[in-house]
Amino acid sequence: MTIRSDRWIRQMAKEHGMIEPFEPNQVREGTISYGVSSYGYDIRVSPEFKVFTNVHSVVVDPKNFDDRSFVDVNAESCIIPPNSFALARTVEYFRVPRNVLAICLGKSTYARCGIVVNVTPLEPSWEGYLTLEISNTTPLPAKIYANEGIAQLLFFQGEEEPEVAYADRKGKYQGQVGVTLPRL
Repeated sequence: MTIRSDRWIRQMAKEHGMIEPFEPNQVREGTISYGVSSYGYDIRVSPEFKVFTNVHSVVVDPKNFDDRSFVDVNAESCIIPPNSFALARTVEYFRVPRNVLAICLGKSTYARCGIVVNVTPLEPSWEGYLTLEISNTTPLPAKIYANEGIAQLLFFQGEEEPEVAYADRKGKYQGQVGVTLPRL
């Protein structure tokens, strides 16, 4: 596998609509950065959040998920309570090429504040808005800014295409829109 550079990312976005909307440069001034970086793409978080709540005392069960576990927040920023968690989605829509795997890592600005962003890999031929898992590991409330950078994608191109890609097996998160809750 080869990690792909800024030139490759710009080309794939332009020719194949890999990232939409696409920012060909890194936007930094007055914002948590987003857009193309040297070997990746800094993604933005949309103003659509689902913040965990204990109001209904439901059990978090990935096989039988109860959406009363969350409170919906639609705003330009979101406060995640201490030692809590939120789901969000990216501003960008992705179309991953069949011979590419993308890995997501949190941005240092948030990591240094105790915010951990977890996203499972973007598999070959997957497309949709990414659902972001955002954990506040601190004993204090943490603020997340919508429409600004939250994490970075790194793109790895395989030497050959997989026999079976995500779209081939009709993956359950293919084409997701909005913040997508666990599915079985």
